[in-house]
Amino acid sequence: MTAKVVDASAIVALLFDEHTRDEVLPRLRDVSLHAPSLLAFEVASACLKKIRAAPAERETLLQAFGLFDSLSIELQPIDLAQALVLAEQSALTIYDASYLWLAQALGGELVTLDRKLARADKRLRPTRR
Repeated sequence: MTAKVVDASAIVALLFDEHTRDEVLPRLRDVSLHAPSLLAFEVASACLKKIRAAPAERETLLQAFGLFDSLSIELQPIDLAQALVLAEQSALTIYDASYLWLAQALGGELVTLDRKLARADKRLRPTRR
């Protein structure tokens, strides 16, 4: 089974039924999903931001967030020293560089809706499958 690394932007779109969901969904089928362990914190943070922006939707948003554990994403440790180097090279945050590092380490595709992260992935891994 093909391994793919999925970032918070893709999971947030999927869980909270954002308009970009259809862009992500086909890329997540029939693959093993991986992410840095910080993914859960980023998705929870996005949920909190959505609750604060739309308090009336709190229960619906919490239910959507509750589906996170059913996504079967294998959370992985990150080599922070190497992720720091990638962050420096690409002008990414350490958080985004962690996804990039994991995708490189696993040799898998990075599934993201973050344009800056996608550009860095393309630039630093030109021979990607």
